[in-house]
Amino acid sequence: MYTYDLLENGCYYLVKEKENSAITLIRVAVETDHCLFIQRFDDPTETEWKLKKDAIFDIIECLSDEAVKAWEEHYDSEDEYSEEEEDDEEDLKPRAPIVTIMGHVDHGKTSLLDYIRNTNVIAGEAGGITQHIGAYEVTLKDGRNITFLDTPGHEAFTAMRARGAKVTDIAVIVVAADDAVMPQTKEAISHAQAAGVPMIFAINKMDKDGANPEKIKEQLAAMNILVESWGGKYQSQEISAKKGLNIDLLLEKILLETDILELKANPDREANGTIIEATLDKGRGYVATILVQNGTLNVGDMIVSGQHFGKVKAMYNERNQRVNTAPPSTPVLILGLNGAPQAGETFKVFENESDARAMAYKRGQILREQGMRAKKHITLDEIGRRLALGSFKELNVIIKGDVDGSVEALSDSLQKLSTEEIVVRVIHKAVGAITESDVTLANASDAIIIGFNVRPTMQAARLAEHEAIQIKLYSIIYNAIEEIKSAMEGMLEPTVEEKILANVEIREVYKFDKASVAGCFVLDGKMARNNRIRLVRDGIVIFTGELGSLKRFKDDAKEVVSSMECGLTIKNYNDIKVGDIVEAFEEVEVKRTL
Repeated sequence: MYTYDLLENGCYYLVKEKENSAITLIRVAVETDHCLFIQRFDDPTETEWKLKKDAIFDIIECLSDEAVKAWEEHYDSEDEYSEEEEDDEEDLKPRAPIVTIMGHVDHGKTSLLDYIRNTNVIAGEAGGITQHIGAYEVTLKDGRNITFLDTPGHEAFTAMRARGAKVTDIAVIVVAADDAVMPQTKEAISHAQAAGVPMIFAINKMDKDGANPEKIKEQLAAMNILVESWGGKYQSQEISAKKGLNIDLLLEKILLETDILELKANPDREANGTIIEATLDKGRGYVATILVQNGTLNVGDMIVSGQHFGKVKAMYNERNQRVNTAPPSTPVLILGLNGAPQAGETFKVFENESDARAMAYKRGQILREQGMRAKKHITLDEIGRRLALGSFKELNVIIKGDVDGSVEALSDSLQKLSTEEIVVRVIHKAVGAITESDVTLANASDAIIIGFNVRPTMQAARLAEHEAIQIKLYSIIYNAIEEIKSAMEGMLEPTVEEKILANVEIREVYKFDKASVAGCFVLDGKMARNNRIRLVRDGIVIFTGELGSLKRFKDDAKEVVSSMECGLTIKNYNDIKVGDIVEAFEEVEVKRTL
């Protein structure tokens, strides 16, 4: 049975109930003699369409069952590339498990991964909080491999955690023994259960005073999750990520779960998998972190992900070593795509470049059509509602970030702040530095620009100053959310803001045993010896810290002013390059105004 709804743009929607209660939606442009099929949506959400039961039009005669069937067959044949080929049983070989580390913020997820990898990831994250999905491959002493995904724990990263659960084989839920099962932990458990992924509970911080693992197990039992020590089916391990206590036992339990799952893949076929993260690097172009789930990816392969495509020019592992092949369950960073695909998007290798290009263009056309249709235009009812409120406001926002996952998380969080009186509209979001076109768009739409771990180009900063466009820069996501929220609520208390004091360009680098000395030229402002500094490379913030020394010729200098040369070192950091910008800043208290 088919029902129809007439929308404001004069198009009908055909709605068909399936046996499994899922709904398929087909857009129909009704003409005088026939119906033209434009697009199908599966499982539409409430925001995509509204079915007004009292406004269903009786135009069943416009469309026959045979016409619908013929169109569906045509639609399926057009998107044949999305169908997965079945592998023969004899071609399948054992593969490494993909393990997602999930849990609440500050419960020790990244510290656990640090101990396993013998690296220090959180030192590079703002405020010690993981804000990106990291993918790492670990080789154990017995030669077996495990691929780990580290997902952020803050509530703004719900979508990123969901993506982590989507591609994983096993979920390790980290809970602090001196805390409780927190909301984000419950959310992570829900994602893992929805994805049908086996869970292992790592009860962390056993070395701390007040650690009470039995309390954690009791709270899990209240959620109908019984660990093995309480007679249930879920494995658990009490650990200390900082001290390395029982980490080997946790890894054994992961391998045991892997053996039970009998994970296999076919390495001798064209690769497919998932995009973990994507970003724009000015020197290298679009860079994507991907996870190969089946087949083997080789340098030179033509891949398509969403509306983007490209030939793999180079591949790097998580330690930035160049590799030529990536077998199943391997995370790699690839160069060569013509855009930044959305994190969580799948990718597939094509033999033929023309097929890949045609598929990507077709998907791009569908996405553009969806975007045009999703734009909300004002109606008479909406005008009446705004007049009745009297104080209706719109806050237009442009979001630029260093990676796609953070941009999506920030966009979702800001849009959730919308109320009846104030609506937050994200009019543009993308990865990369803030450019002149962003400032021009902000000027045309009366928007503010939010930069997350990125900086404006010199031309964009000058244009923004000339046009009085506000650019807000953040490195921690909940600072951005809280500031927008308090501005909306009118609670404009004095706050600490950053004042840029100087921009210094590195023109020469001299390497010594214990330090790297930069020969610099002060572009503008005045840099003092005690200023805090940021190292900015191609518009992306690489490091935040303090100066180790500041000199004019051979003498120490307290300050260096604009258009003067100087030499400097950065405390605890040596990876400086010619062309980098050292940005000096200070934090000052400023009274906030809306």
